[in-house]
Amino acid sequence: METNMPSNASSSMGLRGATRSMSGDMGDPYSGKRHHMLAMHHQQTLWVYWLLILFGAWLLVSPFTFGYDTSTARLPGDRTVWLSLEHRILAMQWSDVISGFLLLIFGWRSLTPNRPYSLWVCCFIGIWLTFAPIVFWAPKAATYLNDTFVGAWVIGLTVLIAGMPNMMLFMEMGASTPAGWSYNPSSWPQRWIMILTGFLGWVVSRYLAAYQLGYTTSAWDPFFHDSMARVLTSDMSESLPISDAGLGAIAYTFECLMGFMGSSSRWRTMPWMVTFFGILVIPLGLVHIFLVISQPVVVGAWCTFCLLAAAIMLPMIPLEVDEVVAMGQYLARARKRGESFWKVFWKGGAEKESPSEWTSP
Repeated sequence: METNMPSNASSSMGLRGATRSMSGDMGDPYSGKRHHMLAMHHQQTLWVYWLLILFGAWLLVSPFTFGYDTSTARLPGDRTVWLSLEHRILAMQWSDVISGFLLLIFGWRSLTPNRPYSLWVCCFIGIWLTFAPIVFWAPKAATYLNDTFVGAWVIGLTVLIAGMPNMMLFMEMGASTPAGWSYNPSSWPQRWIMILTGFLGWVVSRYLAAYQLGYTTSAWDPFFHDSMARVLTSDMSESLPISDAGLGAIAYTFECLMGFMGSSSRWRTMPWMVTFFGILVIPLGLVHIFLVISQPVVVGAWCTFCLLAAAIMLPMIPLEVDEVVAMGQYLARARKRGESFWKVFWKGGAEKESPSEWTSP
C-alpha cells in the first residue's frame, strides 16, 4: 500500500474536510492513498466521535437530571393531543434513554475509522431527537430544549464538522460551475443567505412553538395584539396532530444545517442532498406561505410572527431553485453518458464536458 504523501497533506487535510475537493493525483477512487487519507482525517476529527459518546451519556441521564415529570406545561386553550400527560412524560423519558444508549454504542463504534453506517445511525438519532419533543408533545420546556439542542449538535457532528462519512473514498474531481452556466448555484455567498434566513426562521418558529406547547402563557404580537393566540389555537392550526409551529422550527433547523453541507460543487457531488434540500425549501415553503395567506380567510385574524416566518422563506425559494435545476441537468448528462442514475444520485461524480465546449445559459 502506497502511503507516501506530500509534507503539507496533513495540514491541508484539516482545512479541506471530507467534502472538499482533493488533489488530482488520487488515482483510483478506492486506492490505498484514499484509505490512508481517510484514516488521517479520522484521527484529526477523533474528538467528534468522543463528543457523540458524551452526548449519549448526557441523554441517558437527562430524565433523572431534569425531572421530566415536574413543573409540566399546560397546553393553551382546550387542545387535546393523542397522548395523555402521563404517557407524554413516559414517552420522552424512554426516548431520551434509548437515544442516549444508542449514541453510546454507535459513537463508540465510530472511534474506529471506515464505519460510515455507525455515523449514519448517529445522524438519524439526531434527526429523531429534533422530532421527539414535537411528536410526544414534550410537557416541559427543558425537555424540548435539551432534545433539540443535542439533536442539532449530533447532526452537525456526524455529517457537517467531520464531513460526510467516507465521502473521500468515492468523491471525484470536477468543475465547480455547471456546464453551460455563467455562475455557480452552490457557491457560498448564495448559501450564506439561506443559512442566515434559515436561522432567523428557526428563531421565529420556536417562539410560536413555545406558546403552542404551553411553555409560555402569553402570545405577544406587536401589531395584531391577541390575534396571534387566535391563529395558533385555531382549527386550521390544530388540524395537524403535532404543533405546526414546532414542525416549522424543525424544517428551519434542517434548512440551516443543510446549508452548510457539502462543498461549492455539491450540485454534482451530492445530488441526493440537493434534492432533499430542494423539497424542504420549495414545495414545503410554498405550502407554508399559502397557509399564512389563508389566515384572514379561514381564521379571521393575522399573526405578525407567522407572517414574518413566511417572509423569511421567500428569498430561500429562488436561491434554491437554480441549484436544483443545475443538479437535475447534471443527472441528465450523466444518464446520457450511460452512467448509473442511482450511483450518481447517491455518490455524485465529475463533470465530463470540457469547459471550452460549454455555452452560455
